[in-house]
Parts: sequence; structure tokens; C-alpha cells
Amino acid sequence: MGFSDVLNIAQSVLELGLIGSLTVLALFLSYSMLNVCDLSTDGCFTLGAAVGAVVALSGHPYLAIPAAMAAGVCSGFVTAFLQTRMGINSLLSGIIVNTGLYSVNIAVLGGASLKNLNTTETVFTKMKALLSGTFLNGWYKVIVALIAVALTVVFLSVFLKTRLGLAIRATGDNTEMVRYSSINPVFTTTVGLCVANAFTALSGCLLAQSQKLADINMGQGMVTVALASLLIGGTLFSRGSIKVRAIGAVVGGIIFRLVYAIALRFQMPAYMLKLVSAVIVIFAIFIPYLKKQYPALSKRLFKRKEA
Repeated sequence: MGFSDVLNIAQSVLELGLIGSLTVLALFLSYSMLNVCDLSTDGCFTLGAAVGAVVALSGHPYLAIPAAMAAGVCSGFVTAFLQTRMGINSLLSGIIVNTGLYSVNIAVLGGASLKNLNTTETVFTKMKALLSGTFLNGWYKVIVALIAVALTVVFLSVFLKTRLGLAIRATGDNTEMVRYSSINPVFTTTVGLCVANAFTALSGCLLAQSQKLADINMGQGMVTVALASLLIGGTLFSRGSIKVRAIGAVVGGIIFRLVYAIALRFQMPAYMLKLVSAVIVIFAIFIPYLKKQYPALSKRLFKRKEA
């Protein structure tokens, strides 16, 4: 494997890792801050891809981004409404919305299972034209993804320190305390899920424009990938400010894609990648647990040696 091959792999890992890390940042907000496990992620990711593709096909590649995010906000609002206003369990709410979004996404795609964007202008082709003739010309996809991730990390760092952001974090820590503090947990939960799903939809929109294809199944398994990436990032950056932890989530997304790339490099069959995802999740959960249990385990081993 030559240097050019390594460079191509690194470029692909960074591109997919950065785009996917937007979904990781969405879970960072909903799961880590708000303490809600949103299982509508798969459907919302595809919704963002579908809306972004349709708007881009109409000749508005830039408008596709806010349109996809607005669709994500709607998805988050429905999930929050089922959870907070209709008394449905948060996990079940996510499953219900995810199931319903399958039909919605096909409807957005015009009754088809995919949309081809090969001849369509996207934000990536715009960036490619902008960087034409420069040494960064081949890295235009990475640059677009990096800009989106950087803006998202900055937004979360600022937003979660505002009064509303602190209320969202407090809701995740202790809902009853928040309620007694005259903060409406229904409102904070709704805002948190709407913002998180906006980032998930943005991730889907960028992936569709990057690959020039919106497929009804492209979001399948995204919640597992994002959760694994979040746990990896949390293991590496367990302490620090919101910005540091958000950057850790991004790094986790890139590491996850790197593991995927290595698995594919060893010619692992595509159907085995789901198993790879499951194994990564297991280790991502087990390592922090092992760290906590290490002092007790070391004492037991030390006593056995003495005996």
C-alpha cells in the first residue's frame, strides 16, 4: 500500500467521520446533556438526506441545508410531543417516530426509494469550483464537512452555557428539581430534541450531497454508529469543558470510521460491518466500566498474591 493509498483512506475517513460526527454531536446534546435516548435518529438522518436532495434537485443547494435542518426540527418536535404531552416512554416515542418517518421519507423522495444527484449542483461542487487550481482542491469535501462541524461545536459550546442551555442540562440531571425551580421541563426537552434532530438532519443532508445520492436506507444503523462514536469520545475526553467534550465526540466519530476503513481494508465482507459496530459499542461501554472497577480488581489480585 503506497502513500497515495494511505492519503485516500485518510481523506475518506475524515470526510465520512466529520459528516457522521454531526449525528454524534446531536446525540451528545440529547443523550449526554438531556439524558434522552432518541431512537428516531435513523429516520431523521434519512429525512435530512431526502429533503436536502429534493431541494438541491430544484436548484437550491445552499437552501437545502436549512430546509433539511427545519425538517429535523419537526421530527424532534413530534418525538418530544409524544414523550412530554402524550405520556409515551422516550424510547417508544423514538421508535414510533422512526417507523413513521420511513413512509414520510419515501413521500419526500416522490414515492421512490432513492434520488440521484449526479448532475446536480451541491455545496460540495460549489466548494470544489471555489478551490479549483489550489492545493486544497482534492480536499473540498473534507473542508465543507470541517466547516459544518466547527460551526456546530461552537454553537453547542455557546448554547449550552446560555440560560436555556443550562436549563436543558439541568433537566437532564434532575427533572424534578428543574420542575420545582420554576423551569418547564416540557419546553426544555422539546427545544433540546428539536436542536439535536436538526444536527442529525444536517448530517444526512451533507452525506447525500457528498455521495450525490439519497437512499431510503442510508440512515439505517446510524443511532448505533453515533452512540458508539459518542462513547469512544467520552472515554478519551471524559473530563473538561463542553467544547472539549464536543470535540471528543467528533474525534470518536473519526475513530469509528477509521476502524470501519481498516475492516474494509482487510477485505471484511460488508455484511460483517454491523457486527463490527456491535463489538465497538461493547468495548466503548466496557472500557469506562473497567476503569471504574480497576481499583477493586487490583486489590483482589493483590490479596490473592499475598495469600
